[in-house]
Amino acid sequence: MVFRNAAGPGGALAIGNGESASSPTLIGSVQRALRLLEAVGAHPDGAPAKQLARETGLPLPTTYHLLRTLTHEGYLCRENGLFVLGEVAEAIGRGAARRRQRTHISEVLAMAGRELRAAVYFGVYREGEVELVAVTDDPERPPVEEWVDFRSTAHAHAIGQCLLAQLDDAARKDHLARHPVQSMTPFSVRTEDDLLHRLDTVRRGHVAYDQQEYALGTVCSAIPVQVGSAAAALAVSLPADELHRLRNVTDQLRRMAEMTLTTLAFSISI
Repeated sequence: MVFRNAAGPGGALAIGNGESASSPTLIGSVQRALRLLEAVGAHPDGAPAKQLARETGLPLPTTYHLLRTLTHEGYLCRENGLFVLGEVAEAIGRGAARRRQRTHISEVLAMAGRELRAAVYFGVYREGEVELVAVTDDPERPPVEEWVDFRSTAHAHAIGQCLLAQLDDAARKDHLARHPVQSMTPFSVRTEDDLLHRLDTVRRGHVAYDQQEYALGTVCSAIPVQVGSAAAALAVSLPADELHRLRNVTDQLRRMAEMTLTTLAFSISI
């Protein structure tokens, strides 16, 4: 014996026999609310309740009841008698769009990684922290293992140094107050003064290099990419015994960024 959706407009749940145990339990009132959301979404400038009732085939009293509920919960807003999507619905839409964009940039990074024969990364500095947005996942060219949180060790890896170099003095000082410099390997910068000197070099050369400073056995580079006011970077990593390839791979990455990757970076980071 399972629940099934009643056919009546009230959407009450009935108990009955005859349904397969694998049949889904559907809630009629939820389905009707979703149809209303879809109908409102089809009208960027909004639509009145009577029009929405006609388009969804719902009784007008049911439409008003659901619209009031959706408005109370923030999924809709009423403006001059018209219903438009509210902040909650828009946030869901932005989340879905961001997931699609992340998938897209991951696919492009994977193509770049295969061409460069390197692991490729895209990161941004958002809300006071380093955020690794996407990274390739090729077992033949595995990315650096995050053995210590990338957010707290920006001073020790190329992508973090590239992002820190793009910050203004106040933002950089705030970051280092929360995440002080500490040696990760024998090759890491050891003091804040050493780091600031390094960041000056990064700004002048528009590239950050990391030779086993975060992870032994790995060398990296990172280049800044322009995405409006946000600090962003593309990076590559190689086994340390391929250090001789790093500058050439970095130059190739820069050319790729100029052609395609920067556009994708902008779409995902803002």
